[in-house]
Amino acid sequence: MLILYIGKGMEQMKTFSQLAEELVLPVIAAPMFLVSSPEMVIEGCKSGIIGSFPLLNARTSAILEDWMKQITEELNQARFENPKRRIAPWAVNFIVHRTNKRFEEDLELIEKYEPPIVITSLGDPKAVVDIVHQYGGLVFSDVSNLVHARKAANTGVDGLILVCNGAGGHAGMINPFAFLGAVKEFWNGMTILAGCISSGRDILAARTLGADFAYMGTRFIASTESFASSDYRDMIIGSTLEDLIYTNAFSGVNANYLIPSIKRAGVSLDQLQKKAAVDFSKMSDAKAWKDIWSAGQGVSTIKKIAPIAEIVRKLKEEYEEALNGIVEKHAKSF
Repeated sequence: MLILYIGKGMEQMKTFSQLAEELVLPVIAAPMFLVSSPEMVIEGCKSGIIGSFPLLNARTSAILEDWMKQITEELNQARFENPKRRIAPWAVNFIVHRTNKRFEEDLELIEKYEPPIVITSLGDPKAVVDIVHQYGGLVFSDVSNLVHARKAANTGVDGLILVCNGAGGHAGMINPFAFLGAVKEFWNGMTILAGCISSGRDILAARTLGADFAYMGTRFIASTESFASSDYRDMIIGSTLEDLIYTNAFSGVNANYLIPSIKRAGVSLDQLQKKAAVDFSKMSDAKAWKDIWSAGQGVSTIKKIAPIAEIVRKLKEEYEEALNGIVEKHAKSF
C-alpha cells in the first residue's frame, strides 16, 4: 500500500511556491561546521538564496544569541529598505543527537528567535517539529538512507534533505537518481537534494530530477564571508575529487575530507581507524576539525574565491544558460 507522508501543519506553513517567491534560485547554502558565518547567512539571504549555519558554530549559547539577533535585525532592515527585493528566509542547523550537550539551551533560542527554517541532523526531529510549527516555521531533516527518511517523514517534518554520495561533510552513499525516486514513492513534502551540486547547471539538474531545492555547501566555502581560513579556501580552489577520502575516523559518521589537510595535520592515511561510536559532545571544541577539512566531490569545478553575492549571480547565469540551452536543443529535436 502506498502511504504519502505530509508534514503536519502544512496548511499553516509556507509551501514551496510561497518560498520560491522570496528566492532568485532554489538553493539552500548548506550549514557547514566551522565554516558558515552569520555574514554568510545574511549575504546569502540578501542575494536571494536561503542562508544557514550550524548552531554549534557559535562557541557558546550567549554568542549564538548574538548571532541570531544580528541575522534577524539585519534581514528585517534589508526588507524594510528594499521592499521589492527578493530576500530569502534564513535557517539554522540543529544537531538532535543525544550527545549534543547544548540541546536544551539552543532549542530555547530557536523558540525565542524563530528562524523560518530549522534543519535537523543526526537524530529524531520530533521535539523540534513541535516547537517550530507552533510559530509557523518549517523543519527540514537531513537523511542519508530510506530508513531515516521514513522515520523523519513520520515525525511531521516539512522537508527531507537527501544527502547523497559525493556530498561534503557527513555524506551518504546512495545515488541521487535512485534516492529521490525511492523517497517520492512515500513522501509528498518538499525535497532538497545534496551532493556534488556546484554550478547553476547542477541546480537545474536537481530540479529536473524532481527536487524542490539544491543544497550547496562546498561551493560557498571559498566565499569571502566564510569562516574558512585562507589556507582552506586555497585548498578548495586547488583540489579535485581525487583529493578526497570518505571515512568515519573523525566523528563516527562517514564524511568526505580533503586528503591534503589530513596530511598537513600530520596524520597518515594508513593510521585512520574506524571510530567506535558517534560523539558530538566535543564539537564546540572541535580541535581536529580546525585542521582537517571537508569538501564534496563537486570541488573540482570551484576555481575562484569570491563574495557570496558574486557567486549567486554566477550560479543564476549558469542556471539560465543551461535552461535556455535545453529549450533550444528540445526545439531542434522535435
